[in-house]
Amino acid sequence: MFSSPRRWIFIVSPLITLSLIYYLYLNPHGHSGAVNNAEHTIHAEQGHIIIEEPNATPPSDSAPKTPKPSKQELEEHQCGHIRRDMDDVFVVLKTGATESQAKVPVQIRTTLQCVPNYAIFSDYEETISGVPTYDVLSNVGREGLTDEEWGDHENGPFGKTNNPGWKLDKWKFLPMIDGALEAMPDAKWYIFIEADTYVVWPNLINWLAHLDHTRSYYIGSPMQIGDILFAYGGSGVILSRPAMERLQTYRSEHQAELEKMTADEWAGDCVLARAFDQIKIPLTWAWPMMLTTRPWEIDHFSEGYGRQPWCYPAVSYHRMTPRDIEEMWRFDRSWFRSGKNALLLHADVYRDLIHNGTLAGRDDWDNMSPTDIIFDEPTKPSLESCHQACTQNKDCLQYSWNQKENTCKHASTTFHGAASNGTYSGWMTHRVQKLLRTFQSSCPQVEYIFD
Repeated sequence: MFSSPRRWIFIVSPLITLSLIYYLYLNPHGHSGAVNNAEHTIHAEQGHIIIEEPNATPPSDSAPKTPKPSKQELEEHQCGHIRRDMDDVFVVLKTGATESQAKVPVQIRTTLQCVPNYAIFSDYEETISGVPTYDVLSNVGREGLTDEEWGDHENGPFGKTNNPGWKLDKWKFLPMIDGALEAMPDAKWYIFIEADTYVVWPNLINWLAHLDHTRSYYIGSPMQIGDILFAYGGSGVILSRPAMERLQTYRSEHQAELEKMTADEWAGDCVLARAFDQIKIPLTWAWPMMLTTRPWEIDHFSEGYGRQPWCYPAVSYHRMTPRDIEEMWRFDRSWFRSGKNALLLHADVYRDLIHNGTLAGRDDWDNMSPTDIIFDEPTKPSLESCHQACTQNKDCLQYSWNQKENTCKHASTTFHGAASNGTYSGWMTHRVQKLLRTFQSSCPQVEYIFD
């Protein structure tokens, strides 16, 4: 059967060929010229084994290679000089068990990237995105909440009054003073923020450079409960080290008194203000540099406390959702990365982020117009009559119509607003543009708050 030499050659030759190919190319432990399967394509074609060379020739050892950027270079690209300029600043992000997993991760991957010295203080010890939290209440936390009490609640003007976790929050403010001093006793400034606070770090650094860190400073956006004016915690609280040390000393000498004060109050930021009042450190009003709400809900053109936001640097916002923080972070970093901008004014936020030439009309959107419009007979409330009434009022810059409630609202200023089902919002675009032109050159100099 195999007597024919020709047949024997036809049988043996393929086996020899395959053995050579395996030895020279496919054997991972064989010849130094073995083929790397990741760099070559091997397949069968009409009974032959084809080895395809890669499209590009691998670079030789002598070819120049692009070096990978160092960690410092990556930080410089993302953060500019923020990390270097914040060497003497300590940041405390205050959170709680009912909100931490939902709100803190976005801070860690955005704004806290550029902060060299910070800690997360909570009512429960855990690790969030690789960062540990410190329990300033020790024995009170998640285990202290029932299933019915678990979960976050909407943050209203008087706090999260239905959230038991928020009720624990007032006990954190004074212990955080000791915790921050222990973590970084030689800082010049201590910044206390919340999980839904957004801080424009370059603006904050620039502002602090104008202040004397050896003075006792207690800085924040003013709020009032009864006879006490206090720095609103959601906007952030800024304390100099002398203020921190004086409060720490007072707390060590009046522990029982301060605990009773905390038990009697319902807001921790108010407790902090009462303690500072006892040691005669007044509040420095930071509005409108530090604000109590989102940039999309601010009246950039009207006055408050004798000040107008337009020419002031934007330092902080509150009630920011994770999506808000992501959007503001992209805008913030793009603004400063250009290298031509040393500050971000509220005017810049309005022009380039809020207005951006897009305000006209929008379904399922509430532009936060505050003034109710009542129609006299025979005019019937409708979207058309609401728009017409705004058109006829030369002071009206925007309007909203709620179909479900049949309500029409107007505003003599302009807001961006937020999503709201069943509400249509409209802006008198030509009037808004005129207002914008009026304000374009209204900042001969940057406004700051010093005392």
